[in-house]
Amino acid sequence: MEPRKKPSKEISRRKFVKTAAAAAVGTTALATGCKQDIGGPNIISNKTFEWRMVLFWGKGSKVLGEGAQNLATWIETMSQGRLHIKVYGANERVPAGGVFEAVGQGDAELGHCASYYWAGDVKAAQFFAAVPFGMNAQQMNAWIYHGGGQALWDEVYEPFGVMGMPAGNTGVQMGGWFNREINAVDDFKGLKMRMPGIGGAVLNRVGAEVVNKPPGELYSSLETGLIDATEWVGPYHDYLMGFHEVAKYYYYPGWHEPGTVLELIVNRKAFEALPADLQEIIRTAAFRANLSVLSEFEAKNNDHLKILVDQYKVDLRRFPDEVLKQLKIYSRETIENLCSGDPQSRKVYDAFSAFQKTVNAWGTVSERAMHELDGI
Repeated sequence: MEPRKKPSKEISRRKFVKTAAAAAVGTTALATGCKQDIGGPNIISNKTFEWRMVLFWGKGSKVLGEGAQNLATWIETMSQGRLHIKVYGANERVPAGGVFEAVGQGDAELGHCASYYWAGDVKAAQFFAAVPFGMNAQQMNAWIYHGGGQALWDEVYEPFGVMGMPAGNTGVQMGGWFNREINAVDDFKGLKMRMPGIGGAVLNRVGAEVVNKPPGELYSSLETGLIDATEWVGPYHDYLMGFHEVAKYYYYPGWHEPGTVLELIVNRKAFEALPADLQEIIRTAAFRANLSVLSEFEAKNNDHLKILVDQYKVDLRRFPDEVLKQLKIYSRETIENLCSGDPQSRKVYDAFSAFQKTVNAWGTVSERAMHELDGI
């Protein structure tokens, strides 16, 4: 397909999608000694390791693929070349949907993705990505790092021979792009929409037809009418994907994903074979990626929302309150149904929910109170 003529500053949708699927280019590792003090004995070793990272998204995709590549670069730099990671974009080494299995089987040592994509195999995994009407990015970090979430995540993934750790966050997402107005919950009936995770299960419950499609097919699916709606991330990424060209309405808020955690999946056996300093370097790089990805989205989303609304005249709409109230009820029912049939999901969600109540209580007198000052 020939690219449309656009202002010189705009990255064309086709170039963006093509870049997102581009082949990985390896770099050469440097074998050097490294001495690290991580609170225990210093470790001196000249041994080098060659690892592979497979992505759910394209290697060159903005923020997501770039964030994974940055993570790999930071690991190699901090290890002074002792741990080199070759990055493979979606479908280069394994299919996008095969990342979890590939890392578990040792076909790759690392994967970068979001845990709700593995809900078919590990139902409880999706609670470590996003929960409808759940916690935002700041709260998810608090739960995982300091509220017991990481221990539960380790427990859920242990039988599969992998470990998960935060390595990015989208922040609050948008509600999605629609070619149909949403004025009542009944307007979702028969709607063909792309939405992963628990949010997708909620839409199924209200009568929508949830369709799972990879990122590279979303634009053409909207354009040809194969789907009526899609959610993706937020204004910056959605702008690059070009959805404003093929959808009429842009809804908010992203009730289904209020703070989606992107994960670094690590093969446990390979990780445990590393010296302690390299293990700590991986954790540190993932921590940095977690903050970096979220910060980039936050920095760029509003600018691109203004471009979409002011330059492209996108019809920006808020979901009606009654729609959100009904979706919240259906979300609770969906989660309860999921947990009633899976004890592990029950255990994780009970811990998630308890922490959310605590952190929301604090948020009422902190974050919410500060936002309310805007109206003074």
